[in-house]
Amino acid sequence: MIIVTGAAGFIGSCLIARLNEENFNYIIAVDEFSDPEKEKNLEGKRILERVNREAFFDWLDKNYHEVEFIFHIGARTDTTEFNYEIFEHLNVEYSKQIWQRCVAYQIPLVYASSAATYGLGELGYDDNEALIPQLKPLNPYGESKNEFDIWALEQPEKPFFWAGLKFFNVYGPNEFHKGRMASVIFHAFRQILATGRMKLFRSHHPDFRDGEQMRDFVYVKDLVEVCLFLMHSRRHSGIYNLGSGQARTFLDLATNTFRALGLEPQIDFIDTPADIRDKYQYFTQANMGKLRSIGYDRPFHSLEDGIQDYVKGYLAERKYL
Repeated sequence: MIIVTGAAGFIGSCLIARLNEENFNYIIAVDEFSDPEKEKNLEGKRILERVNREAFFDWLDKNYHEVEFIFHIGARTDTTEFNYEIFEHLNVEYSKQIWQRCVAYQIPLVYASSAATYGLGELGYDDNEALIPQLKPLNPYGESKNEFDIWALEQPEKPFFWAGLKFFNVYGPNEFHKGRMASVIFHAFRQILATGRMKLFRSHHPDFRDGEQMRDFVYVKDLVEVCLFLMHSRRHSGIYNLGSGQARTFLDLATNTFRALGLEPQIDFIDTPADIRDKYQYFTQANMGKLRSIGYDRPFHSLEDGIQDYVKGYLAERKYL
């Protein structure tokens, strides 16, 4: 059995689809299962059993001997939520319980960290574990992810294989339910269809022109390939960046979304909302050398190719992966 937490969500459901492609069909899907929109992410997928998130530890204590691997993808990911107690429960304490059981039951573990841990990037974007305690995330979500990374590194007892993955700006199929937290590409597609135009945030930073804020956008199909690689290799435990390795501008993103729809770009600039303006990342780029150094050699989608595949293959057809 392979366990996927956050199974009904964006990344979790895409991971299950990829596991099914590889004929891994004994999937234990862990989530709340209370959102009918998220249910659509699981339609057609081969799942052995669904387990409610709060009942999962009892289930695992009874069935651990049948579990081959755990992908802990589930988390509270709302970067606009500032009640840290919510993140403390779901992102920190829940993750600690999974870790402790993986140690006790000798189950290998891959869990989702986040590039939000890097804050404004004062220390760069290198996945050097010695720097993790010095990072300064910009919001409670990033703080919770960094808190767990620090805790994991400090543990004297670890699963025989484990990896934390710092996801950068992930986009791709199965994010219809995410609302404000969906990728910029998803919102661009919706805006362009509705108005024929796209709004981007104006720069409030002297070193960046409007629309030239840069992020490392990574296609979810690449992300799940890395997850499968780690499941198969089970060597070189540690914390790894997971981005494309190439920062691109929001203008690039918008232009390519128009192109995928066969339209000429029509772009307007608006002020960055005041509630996030002081905590806005103007540049992120994953140093991918560490993952490459342990043998991962598959290429990542370029932004152009990823957007073409996502827009034409999924968004335009309202199709799920």
